[in-house]
Amino acid sequence: GGMIDFLVIGGGIAGISTAARLSALGTVTVLEGEDHLGHHASGRSAAMFEETYGAPAVTALTRASRDHLAGANGGVLSPRGFLMIGDPSNADTFAEDAKTMGLAPITLAEAQDRIPIIDTTRIDRAAYHSDAWDIDTDRLLQDFAKTARANGSTITTGATVTKITRTNQGWDVTAGDTYTAKHLINAAGAWADDIARLAGLAPIGLQPLRRSMARIPAPGGHDVSRWPMLFGPGETWYAKPDAGALLVSPAEEDPTHPHDAWADDMVLAEGLERYAQNVTEPVTRLLSSWAGLRTFAPDRALVLGPAPKDPTFIWCAGQGGYGMQTAPAASQLIADIIAGRAPAIGADAADSLSPRRFVPPT
Repeated sequence: GGMIDFLVIGGGIAGISTAARLSALGTVTVLEGEDHLGHHASGRSAAMFEETYGAPAVTALTRASRDHLAGANGGVLSPRGFLMIGDPSNADTFAEDAKTMGLAPITLAEAQDRIPIIDTTRIDRAAYHSDAWDIDTDRLLQDFAKTARANGSTITTGATVTKITRTNQGWDVTAGDTYTAKHLINAAGAWADDIARLAGLAPIGLQPLRRSMARIPAPGGHDVSRWPMLFGPGETWYAKPDAGALLVSPAEEDPTHPHDAWADDMVLAEGLERYAQNVTEPVTRLLSSWAGLRTFAPDRALVLGPAPKDPTFIWCAGQGGYGMQTAPAASQLIADIIAGRAPAIGADAADSLSPRRFVPPT
């Protein structure tokens, strides 16, 4: 085919949301290595919308994404709430987390009213807020894909990028076929540094971190659908309702390499034990387990914008654990930059997300 304006590498939420925004500015092709969209981190996310979660640059993106997530195409948010429980052994961490996340203390009776299996022989404190929401991640991804396609974008699955060459006109990218593009958008998730290297550009130093997840039957046969997300201080475990069952995660961050991740049995067992110590119902069996990679830049903020040495190579990476709740504003920022508009998110936030922050001063 002819010259494409924007070639997006990666068909997760980052690439698809960016494709939707850029489809108003020119021709777009998305290349996804797997045979369906959102195969890796996007398809394994227990995504929450939680405005207090992450570094300041991240929370700015989250706040700027709220209207889209709540309203666009009927919205993708449903109420969940956040409940932290603790005991004397983790009192200091409990106090710090409650402050950071804006949680208000509630009584043990109120906590048990929300989640009846909390073990009050062990737990002596609880804190809660209602402003935490489940994100319908599949719907969010499909809504953006629909917009991209409606504006004439091509989304190609089963297309793994093997070669990238800079030309006078732009970029030649081989993924089975060869594609020619003016701009390259690097939305390759855990593989984003690899894509930069293929393109002959400096990697950021992204680190994929594995996080495992177990799905267990509803404890004690309870209807868990209205339970808030339950977690311990210091992000050591969490539990969250999911379609009549309960997701439990050890909330680990184990450094790894880009790959199709799976749960570590030992880590999962230890995490389930940490959860079980806080509740009255034992974990008797797993319905399923999996893992995803949450890929972070060194400062744990997203990397959004043109490469310092080549403005036609645009980073959309380092989503970490915030990809879904930041996608509307992150994709908007990339479109603003490419269109030469003042960034909707503001110049300061845009600067703190730019890949320029990783260039050593000369």
